[in-house]
Amino acid sequence: MNYLFFSLYTLCSFIIYLIAFPFLILFSFKKKYRESIPARFFLWKNRSLKPYGIWFHSCSFGEAKAIKPLVDLLPQETLRMSSTTHTGFDAINAYTKESRYLPFEPLLFPWLKPQKVLVVMEAEFWYLLFALAKRRGAKTLLINARMSDRSFPKYQKIGWLYRQIFKQIDEVYAQTVLDKERLESLGAKNVMVTGNIKLSKLPEATKALQKPSRLVVCGASTHEGEEEIILQAFAALKKEHPEAVLLLVPRHPERFDKVARMMEDVANEKKYTMQRYSHNEVLESDMVLVDTLGELVNMYTISDIVILGGAFEPIGGHNAAEAAQFGCKIISGKHYFNQKDIFDAIEGIAVVEASNLSRRLLQYDLLKETKIKHRTDISPIVKSLKDVL
Repeated sequence: MNYLFFSLYTLCSFIIYLIAFPFLILFSFKKKYRESIPARFFLWKNRSLKPYGIWFHSCSFGEAKAIKPLVDLLPQETLRMSSTTHTGFDAINAYTKESRYLPFEPLLFPWLKPQKVLVVMEAEFWYLLFALAKRRGAKTLLINARMSDRSFPKYQKIGWLYRQIFKQIDEVYAQTVLDKERLESLGAKNVMVTGNIKLSKLPEATKALQKPSRLVVCGASTHEGEEEIILQAFAALKKEHPEAVLLLVPRHPERFDKVARMMEDVANEKKYTMQRYSHNEVLESDMVLVDTLGELVNMYTISDIVILGGAFEPIGGHNAAEAAQFGCKIISGKHYFNQKDIFDAIEGIAVVEASNLSRRLLQYDLLKETKIKHRTDISPIVKSLKDVL
């Protein structure tokens, strides 16, 4: 370990923490952060994880769901989990009660207990997280590692930092050969290409829904700015196909009410019927706001066409395989840079400019049913984890 870098980094993180402290107090009163900020930055009701387990850290809801194939293959009593977002925390809490919000880096000193392994998903490059875990005896793994075309130049500019981070990581499991090359150029060692873990085992439906006897369009995992263009495209489709139904599923629950108001305005203007799924699970209306977490896969099972969000704005895209496993016709925007390997593994996705969405939806008969061409082998990761048990 480079002790000079370790000391300087720790000092800087403490200074940043002290400067941000008053702002964190203010933000902690916001509904969105009322639980996460006190836990992460003040250790409020955030006791340490039990020691000597297999500790998974994942940021978002999607990442937390993606680790399930690994979780299912390990003894439940060994599981330790952390996340940084509210939705991510809800997902990991379903795996084990040994689930916590990850504290901000300088607070890891008193909080972090020795573990057998630390497993970090994708791009959570926290230096002190890896350094302290390794220093206290953990084998450190970075899985599903990626380095997108967009982010790689930014990482190169501060390559000196990432070379120090990768010194603390024992094994890296990359999504693609290109990711491997980029990660190695930043100092990663023991890099193996395993593919995207999100393709190893896809989430299954949790309930059987009655499909409306009409054309069903699902606007899936949408972000700010995407609902408007989907609603416009749906209105154009509705003129040609009055029987069409829209299921709209925003990515973040804190936006449910805003999207509901948007849909109500369209419904009033166009004389459509509209309902919130949380109020009525019988899909009877022209438009349905799916405002309940964990229902997206169930919606895919009854959808004819999926307009996949996260790519009509420069977000990076979302996991198209979850819909493709049911053969849905999929339309995506062009900004899917975080999901490129998954898109490459799927046959039939239509990628369009946001301005062309209405026209492409009207031509839905020409869309192909999607098909997953290959899956991911996670056995090398499983072997590495079981070697320490």
